[in-house]
Amino acid sequence: MNRNRLATVALTALAPVSWGSTYFVTTQFLPADRPLFTGMMRALPAGLALLALTRRLPRGDWWWKAVVLGALNIGAFFPLLFLSAYRLPGGMAAVIGSVGPLWVAGLAALFLGERPTLRTLLTGIAAALGVSLVVLKAAGSFDAIGVIAALGSSASMSAGTVFTKRWGRPEGAGPLVLTGWQLTAGGLLIAPVALFVEGAPPALDGRNIAGYVYLALVNTAVAYWLWFRGIGRMTATSVTFLGPLSPLTAAVIGWAALGQALAPVQLLGMAIAFGATLAGQIGAGPSGTRSSGTRSSGTRPSATGPSSDTRSSATGSARSVEDLKTFSSAEGNAAELSMDVIGVAVRR
Repeated sequence: MNRNRLATVALTALAPVSWGSTYFVTTQFLPADRPLFTGMMRALPAGLALLALTRRLPRGDWWWKAVVLGALNIGAFFPLLFLSAYRLPGGMAAVIGSVGPLWVAGLAALFLGERPTLRTLLTGIAAALGVSLVVLKAAGSFDAIGVIAALGSSASMSAGTVFTKRWGRPEGAGPLVLTGWQLTAGGLLIAPVALFVEGAPPALDGRNIAGYVYLALVNTAVAYWLWFRGIGRMTATSVTFLGPLSPLTAAVIGWAALGQALAPVQLLGMAIAFGATLAGQIGAGPSGTRSSGTRSSGTRPSATGPSSDTRSSATGSARSVEDLKTFSSAEGNAAELSMDVIGVAVRR
């Protein structure tokens, strides 16, 4: 791995590391039991701020592309992630969500020409196993809706990652522009759902406002920019293998700041998941997309592949968000969600 690629991987990894802090901020600074409102406050202000900063709106077919990407990475991902977190017992939603690298491997083969190798598949399975050892606390009754929501959130974020890579970005549009479009579109999609499901916004005090400012600026605007930037410079699969850093970060913060114990089996799981994250980067080239004829007419050609022009795109974020399940409080959740559960969900 050369120095430039190492720097790209390190910067991109800051996104899931940041998402791993979401549960701590949410439970310690934000009003309880308002996951959709929190999802909206996380995405919409950040998106509008980036629009004001970049002062550029989509043109032509990028209007619908921005809506599609915003829906996949934020608007659909957040609500599905929250729904799975509320309906599934401790950690199960996170474990189901951790199959993201396998989703991306399949979608990248279909849409990007990135044929998955046996090592990729085995590494993806190892990552899911490691995450399960870290976050899975207790068995619970099977909830079909919760399982479908968890699979849907993972698939949504994975599809968003792949299509962000496939479409790149339009000529002259920087990575902040694309990030602003997606966050604004996703936030606008969540807003009416939040109003319908949760009612009027809650009253906010200074502590709440500080938490939302952190989520909107650091945890979303900056983190998603870094994530989409990584998608433009790395293969879709190698980017997704950074996802396990989110639950690992959440578990470490839970141990250091909230006094949550880490059992030996959890430490083993962290080692396996971190090892899978590293293995997902070894041997992966920069961009590596081999699909021909899939580039949209508004994007710039580049020598490094269809999406190297997406240098500095982002994706994430909602999945996650993950981002989202990290917005529910452990105390108010009958499924006994813990910091560990939220960690993985906060992806995106």
